[in-house]
Amino acid sequence: MVAPKILAVDDEPAVLEMLRFVLEQEGFYAVVAEDATGAIRQIRHSRPDLILLDWMLPGMSGIDLASRLKSDQKTASIPIIMLTAKGEDDDKVKGLDSGVEDYVTKPFSARELMARTRSVLRRISPQFNEEKVECSELCLDPVSHRVSVRGKTVELGPTEFRLLHFFMIHRERVYSRSQLLDRVWGTNVYIEERTVDVHIRRLRKALEPFSLEMMVQTVRGVGYRFSPQS
Repeated sequence: MVAPKILAVDDEPAVLEMLRFVLEQEGFYAVVAEDATGAIRQIRHSRPDLILLDWMLPGMSGIDLASRLKSDQKTASIPIIMLTAKGEDDDKVKGLDSGVEDYVTKPFSARELMARTRSVLRRISPQFNEEKVECSELCLDPVSHRVSVRGKTVELGPTEFRLLHFFMIHRERVYSRSQLLDRVWGTNVYIEERTVDVHIRRLRKALEPFSLEMMVQTVRGVGYRFSPQS
């Protein structure tokens, strides 16, 4: 399974280094920023799977940045955990009202923060769940990174594996190319939308020997849908 990318934003170098260390120890891919400007730059370069965001930042505050991200269609679905020394109920309500998924008060334990992070990822992004996914005769195991049909291995490249995983946990829903780029590739900036078509063809070709290629359906003028009812 591809390591989730976590963006940590805090203006205290010691806290930022601690977050980077803990995230990497837990198997996440960590990127950091010291302020809102740096965070926006990181997000534009490569979309993170989750943001750990300090409330008190120089310039634009964390709460204002969270509101800005949640009001933009391109970034609204990125889950945010707010980190702050503000522990009053009114502050927590204000933070949650901005659209953040969770709120952790400083000082916090690394163990608690990582548990909260994994919980939000599992809830918001099911592709980070390590449980096997089955659909008809198709079985995908994120832990061993294997796909099989009736016990026989389906040979897939890493991108096709992620694409199939996403499809299998979001079956019967139609996604545009831009949505797939955003959710599977993790960025919608530097990759052409037609790249999706290339990987769809590769995925279908890998499923063809098992007569399952029609599970990946083209919805004309919209995008793609995964359905066991081919």
